[in-house]
Amino acid sequence: MPLQSTLSGKGSGPLQAESTQWDGKSFDELRRECLQNGVLFEDPDFPAADASLFYSQSTPVNIEWKRPKEFCENPKFIVGDADRTDICQGQLGDCWLLAAIASLTLKKDAMNRVIPRDQDFDHRYAGIFHFRFWQHNKWLDVVVDDRLPTVRNNLIMLHSASNNEFWSALLEKAYAKMHGSYESLKGGSTMEAMEDFTGGVGEMYETKKAPDNLFATMKKALDRGSMMGCSIDISSSAESEAKTATGLVKGHAYSITGLEEVTYRGRKVKLIRIRNPWGQVEWNGPWSDKSSEWDYVDRADKSRILNNSEDGEFWMEFEDFKRNYDKVEICNMTPDALTDNTKRHWEVEVLEGSWIRGSTAGGCRNYIDTFWTNPQFKMRLKDADDEDDVCSVVVAVMQKDRRKLRIEGKDLQTIGFAMYKAPDGDDYLSKDFFRYNGSIARSKTYINLREVSERFTLPPGDYVLVPTTFQPHKEADFIVRVFSEKKATALEMGDTIDADLPDVSRPCRQCREETDEEKGLRRLFDQLAGDDKAISVRELQQMLNGVLSRRKEIKFEGLSLHTCHSIINLMDVDNTGMLEFQEFKVFWEKMKKWIMLFLSFDTDRSGKMSSYELRIALKAAGMHLNNDLLQLIGLRFADGKYDIDFDDYLTCIVRLENMFRAFQSMDSSKRGRVRMNIMQFLMLSMNV
Repeated sequence: MPLQSTLSGKGSGPLQAESTQWDGKSFDELRRECLQNGVLFEDPDFPAADASLFYSQSTPVNIEWKRPKEFCENPKFIVGDADRTDICQGQLGDCWLLAAIASLTLKKDAMNRVIPRDQDFDHRYAGIFHFRFWQHNKWLDVVVDDRLPTVRNNLIMLHSASNNEFWSALLEKAYAKMHGSYESLKGGSTMEAMEDFTGGVGEMYETKKAPDNLFATMKKALDRGSMMGCSIDISSSAESEAKTATGLVKGHAYSITGLEEVTYRGRKVKLIRIRNPWGQVEWNGPWSDKSSEWDYVDRADKSRILNNSEDGEFWMEFEDFKRNYDKVEICNMTPDALTDNTKRHWEVEVLEGSWIRGSTAGGCRNYIDTFWTNPQFKMRLKDADDEDDVCSVVVAVMQKDRRKLRIEGKDLQTIGFAMYKAPDGDDYLSKDFFRYNGSIARSKTYINLREVSERFTLPPGDYVLVPTTFQPHKEADFIVRVFSEKKATALEMGDTIDADLPDVSRPCRQCREETDEEKGLRRLFDQLAGDDKAISVRELQQMLNGVLSRRKEIKFEGLSLHTCHSIINLMDVDNTGMLEFQEFKVFWEKMKKWIMLFLSFDTDRSGKMSSYELRIALKAAGMHLNNDLLQLIGLRFADGKYDIDFDDYLTCIVRLENMFRAFQSMDSSKRGRVRMNIMQFLMLSMNV
């Protein structure tokens, strides 16, 4: 059980943050141990080594890891008060993170949660600091030592404008630790870090397609404590961080720190304040620091809002802002409707899922043959909003751990989602449903961001949410967050595990003359059975391999002895360890049904069945499995092209039926639960 520390935020109850250390020890425990032993903390989870800096390249210069007290005479954690001028970008391309930190400094309650004040370089100093970040719907307490990368006694990563202040450098180190390395922070969306600092939900606006009330929306968001960033798109990598003639930088993340309306020459002008995390390089157009427009503004307003210095922060007219910038990102502390004047309390439902190739990574609706296999979640919007007859809902789909997986060559997937009006029942929706029913809401685009989110107003009712990657076979874990004004319920569909199986002891009741195939089987059975009139596991293997290998419509490489053992376990009702002809005949009836099922899903007549179709085939055989089991089966039996040949299909279906029957025989009360001792468990496992 991970240790937890309590967070208290103004106006809210205590929150819990989990320790992330490998040994589960909390910040307080680790600091106390260091003080008792008279040593400075050295973090074993994020050592002062090259691997903590880069995973894809060697260190370009001679970097020394030093504690602030080793190169600074009087280091302080925070000098005065932490504000946006304490943030200057280093050699790492993480301006998106720095823009979010600058926005965080404007929200003191959130800042105090992320940056606990129970630490400094004086009282109880032990070389250890901690920060708190939201990740995948829980708060984490991330501990670091204060060894920072330096070159010639200068910090090379994020640093403060004050040479003796270190909160921002240590915050960046803790964030890098959470994602595996400093290099993992290169490139990103400001929204990502803003959500990690608040647990809020993000929305993005394109300035060229923005609604008419964008200024009012942004002003209301800022007044409510929302964090905001903006950026200019690039058309190629060559434009990244390229400076324009007006002093703006393309492909660079800025933070939005203020919105004002002033009187200029008798008319109202809307202004926006923006900060470059470099701490320098500013807009040089109208309303820049030394432009003449300020001479015609009321002196009180000018002195209140204008800071005439080269600090990376500048004002622009809002229309110039929309012409020059392309995207605005808003992270709401809670997704309160920014267009309303009343504050709303939103309910949140959180669901988890995975896209696994071969089973639940079906891709978008362009790939209709596999789209339906994606995880499906049923949402029930029961009660309309207080003021309307519709339900306000924000849906957000977030990929998990993608920065940490960069070291394995895995980057962000391109993701989106669609919503459908749900039919009656909680069963998994089939391909035909999506073939003949269009979505009633969806994400605006598929994009390779960590999270996509959209706001909808929908009538009360039941809906099916299908989150997907753009292409099939792309793997990732994800969470879905559903925010609604009134309580909404959500559950994963197709989560039932059940089996409706016929009695194995009954032979086929159809009174008909044996086919030539069955007569041949009887002759073969009699030849193999001998005087005991029964066939052993090896004789069964010989027979089935001989018969099935002659069928040209299926790909067949031969059944293993293990599979034949499973067949005998399934069909041997008198427990002789062998099959008599009557038992074999019942089995062959089942086999013909399984073959027909297999062929019905071999749509391209390749002799193999798509692993994505396995759910329907098993359901037709009487077995209902959930996504977790289908994912395991896909990984176990599917080949590299997500196909299953007949041998693996038969092995899978026989083993599953064996397991279901063994469980059902023990579940006498039909409650879906059994109790067993170790002997029973081992016997069950061996026989399956």
